Amino acid sequence: MSDARDKLIAYISQDAVFHGDFTLTSGKKATYYVDLRKVSLDHRVAPLIGEVMLELIQQIPDVDAVGGLTMGADPIATSILHAGASRGKSIDAFVVRKEPKDHGRGRQVEGPDVSGKRVVVVEDTSTTGGSPLTAIAALEREGATVVGVAVVVDRNTGAKERIEAEGYPYFAAIGLSDLGLV
Repeated sequence: MSDARDKLIAYISQDAVFHGDFTLTSGKKATYYVDLRKVSLDHRVAPLIGEVMLELIQQIPDVDAVGGLTMGADPIATSILHAGASRGKSIDAFVVRKEPKDHGRGRQVEGPDVSGKRVVVVEDTSTTGGSPLTAIAALEREGATVVGVAVVVDRNTGAKERIEAEGYPYFAAIGLSDLGLV
């Protein structure tokens, strides 16, 4: 795991950390931006994300599925699904839309049924925890049991505290210090 994590940190540092003036989804300002889509959709890095995140969520017993709010969570969830499948683990992935579809079946949570399942909400990066909490609300309406939130990169800006205050365990694979941003 350490080797995969070290390689992942190197790819993120090299290809996904940008310096400048940025406004985050939360509305907060930052002097750097971690754009994990630059690496989470890269054929070299996605398997590393899957391996590192699978190892991280193994701290939680009996996880049935992973996913979160589209779009940041989508490649993370599928990377975990593939890493798990390659090791004989049955972990499905799901996608949570920001709003239910206004056509077709009108679903907000897509993928295998999550009702009665133990799920982990995943995210690429987290600032305030708003995206995971939005996903949690939709999943609980569908009957899922949310057993944790796991992020690839924690920005150390309050997401962990906010999510834990809502009663959900929070796990992060990589922190800002790992990326030399602190």
